[in-house]
Amino acid sequence: MPLQYFDPDVDTADIIRALRRDGAAVVRNQVGPEVTDAILTELRKPFDEVGKCDESDFNGYKTLRVSGILGISPTSAELVAHSRAMEVADAILLAHCLNYRIGSLTAIEIHPGETNQTLHVDDGIYPVRMPGMQLQVSAMWALEDFTEENGATRVALGSHIDQGTNRYYNREEEYDGASDRPDEIVQAIMPKGSLLFYLGNTRHGGGANRTDRPRAGLINTYALGWLRQEENQYLNVPREIAEQHSETIQRLMGYQMHRTLGAFQHPDGTWFKD
Repeated sequence: MPLQYFDPDVDTADIIRALRRDGAAVVRNQVGPEVTDAILTELRKPFDEVGKCDESDFNGYKTLRVSGILGISPTSAELVAHSRAMEVADAILLAHCLNYRIGSLTAIEIHPGETNQTLHVDDGIYPVRMPGMQLQVSAMWALEDFTEENGATRVALGSHIDQGTNRYYNREEEYDGASDRPDEIVQAIMPKGSLLFYLGNTRHGGGANRTDRPRAGLINTYALGWLRQEENQYLNVPREIAEQHSETIQRLMGYQMHRTLGAFQHPDGTWFKD
C-alpha cells in the first residue's frame, strides 16, 4: 500500500478520500520556503534553550521539542490556520462537534544519531474509542526536507482500521505494533513546505536520523471541541500574545465555547460563543 502524494492544486476531496482510506496522505510544497524559513528562524533560540526538556525513552534523547509555539513563532499561525489544513479538519471532525481546536502544537527537531521512535497513536491520551468517529486529525509540516535518511515520519498505513475497532483501552502496551506489517510502514518523504496528514488513530512515529544534519517539523493536532486539549494553550501562550492573533487562531487555541462547555459568565471580547 503506497502513501498517496498530491500536488498543491489538488482538490481537497481527493486528500480526504486517501486519508480516510489509508490513514495518511501528503500534499507536496503546500507553502513556500519563505514561510518555513521564517518559522525556523523564530524557533532556533527556543530549540536551543528548552528543546531538551522533554527527553525520554519515548521522545528520544537526540530530539528537541518545543511547545507554546503560538507564543514564540508568529509565522506558525499561517500553518495552523492554513485553509488546506482546516478544510481537512472540517471534513474529518465537524460531523462530531460544533467546533474543533488545537489539541497540541509542537516543533520537533530530530538530530543525527536518533533512532526510530516507537510507533504510536496520538489519540491514545483519551481512554476511549468510538468506532466511526475520529477524535483528532494531525498535520505535520516539513520545515526542512524530510528524507529516508534524516528521520522522515514513519506511518503504518491502514493501522487506523484496526485501531478503530477497539472500544476501550487504558494501556499503551496493548498497541505495541505487533500487528503492523513491515510492508505497510512507510516514510513520508517530502520537500520542505509539504504537509503530511494522518488520523488520530493512525500509528506513526519519528524516523531515525542517519545523516550529519538535523531535520525539523511542526506538528499540529486538531481535536474535537468537546475534548480536553492535550496542550494547555491558556498557560503555554501568554494572554497578551494570544490577543494579537487572529480570531481564527484564538478560537483554535480554545477561546470559544462548545455549547455550554467552557462557559465564561462575563466574556471580555476574547472568549467567543458558537
